[in-house]
Amino acid sequence: MALVALGVTGGIGAYKAIEVARGLQQHGHDVAAVMTEAACRFIGPVTFEAITGRRVITDQFTPDANADIEHIALASNIDLLLVAPATANIIGKFANGIADDFLSALYLATTAPVVMAPAMNTKMLAHEAVHRNMKILRERNVCFIEPGEGYLACGWIGKGRLAEPEEIVNAANQALSPSGNLVGRSFLVTAGPTYEDLDPVRFLGNRSSGRMGFAVAAEAIKRGARVVLVVGPTTLTPPDVAEVIRVRSADEMHAAVMARAGDVDGVVMAAAVADYTPAGGDQSAKLQKVDGDLTLTFRRTTDILEALGRKRGSSALPVLVGFSAETSEVVTRARAKLVAKQVDFMVANDISQVGAGFAVDTNAATIVTTTGVEEVPLGTKCALAGIILERVAERLGT
Repeated sequence: MALVALGVTGGIGAYKAIEVARGLQQHGHDVAAVMTEAACRFIGPVTFEAITGRRVITDQFTPDANADIEHIALASNIDLLLVAPATANIIGKFANGIADDFLSALYLATTAPVVMAPAMNTKMLAHEAVHRNMKILRERNVCFIEPGEGYLACGWIGKGRLAEPEEIVNAANQALSPSGNLVGRSFLVTAGPTYEDLDPVRFLGNRSSGRMGFAVAAEAIKRGARVVLVVGPTTLTPPDVAEVIRVRSADEMHAAVMARAGDVDGVVMAAAVADYTPAGGDQSAKLQKVDGDLTLTFRRTTDILEALGRKRGSSALPVLVGFSAETSEVVTRARAKLVAKQVDFMVANDISQVGAGFAVDTNAATIVTTTGVEEVPLGTKCALAGIILERVAERLGT
């Protein structure tokens, strides 16, 4: 049985926290409810007290509560701090070290895992300040449960609803007892395209959406790994990984990957990185239309996967996985890349095949190793991610 501190903040979703408390108890956990002043305006503390069988903490300065410095005492004993709903306000406090109530002080004082279930207006959720604060907390290994979409209390329709209680309880259980064959492992995953700027208006890019890399990152998390995601320009929302590094160009992706690859157990290079970039960099002014043809000079970008293979040398770690998107001689070219770049797996894609390749949710691949090939028929990218990581887990001996 674990002791879970359930933080409840001021939002209409506070009523769902009752079901969260019940769900945690049904899984054998003890629950200590901590309510902010705003939360008490939506639901009464006596309800949580009746369910949990514990005094509900609502005020940092309740008489006699500080005899043993209560937030420190609770912080030392809990196995998990779960905040549901988590408003923009509490997310901002946690991110910036503000401790002006019991819940925010508890966060600073505990070393237990922290899970937060955001709930707020759609525009608030999309605000740059909220994004920044969530990024800061992710970098501290705080796990966020994706809010749902639908009718909001403000009358809007969109993303921002508190996740369902069952989903929140499942996330809490996962944080308390990580499961999967990659528990304790760390991965770096790249996703999306790179854009090579020509001038302030134009760039050289590709059709990658980031779906495959995001699927790999999400599957690694499900298997218990800590994931750092390096992502190029994409409109998709990344999975809830430990850290997201956003880059634009191949050079930026190379720098980000090489700076972090030495600290992980595996690298999955699912990004579609540009092979060429304008020689001399992009122009500071817009290239003007001229009579006749226009000739531009490009230079080769650094092959990130090859650089990783060279840096690793004869070491077993990190396990290196590359992707090879081709329209012909798919397996032959993937095998040549495998050898030349000194990597463990090449995932070969025939992007001319219907339903495979870029900007779709499905894929088909051939996983190439030095000992053979494994055909993976057309299916979801999530399913392919599972197969790839299963082979990586086997290589890691987990």
